Amino acid sequence: MQLKIRYVTEEDAPALLKLFKELDASEMMLYNPGERRDSIEPIKSMIHHLSKPQSALFVAEVEQQLAGYLTVQAGGLERIRHRAYITLGVSASFRGIGIASALFDSLFTWAANHQISRLELTVIKHNKPAFDLYRKMGFVLEGEKVHSLIINGEPVNEYYLYKLL
Repeated sequence: MQLKIRYVTEEDAPALLKLFKELDASEMMLYNPGERRDSIEPIKSMIHHLSKPQSALFVAEVEQQLAGYLTVQAGGLERIRHRAYITLGVSASFRGIGIASALFDSLFTWAANHQISRLELTVIKHNKPAFDLYRKMGFVLEGEKVHSLIINGEPVNEYYLYKLL
């Protein structure tokens, strides 16, 4: 298996949409299954937005297939410029082979080059594999967001985690 972590390009939009829709179906991401539009234009717009200096979208490519992604968005105001919020998703077909760790390695390098000293993320409370991964990568539980999501008509809590660099 040849794994390549790189910045996203606009040409990745169709494959990224496919990956997003797969991850949405897992019910562990923000979008409900089927809620995301089938249009490439919002994906291209997101790619453009995340190509600004204080943000990035990394993709993991395995044999010309997008296997995962990581977005990072830093604060634009002076008081929050040091912190960034991240989102991670890895295709079920490629989990457990180091893709998330490789994406995090790219993130940590990016953060060091952009004077980011705090990373933040949320994870659905019952998503134990993701929670365990984030803890393994050095994230610390900061708190619990109670009833922060409604999934299948039921309130669900999220954990809020951070990592100081």
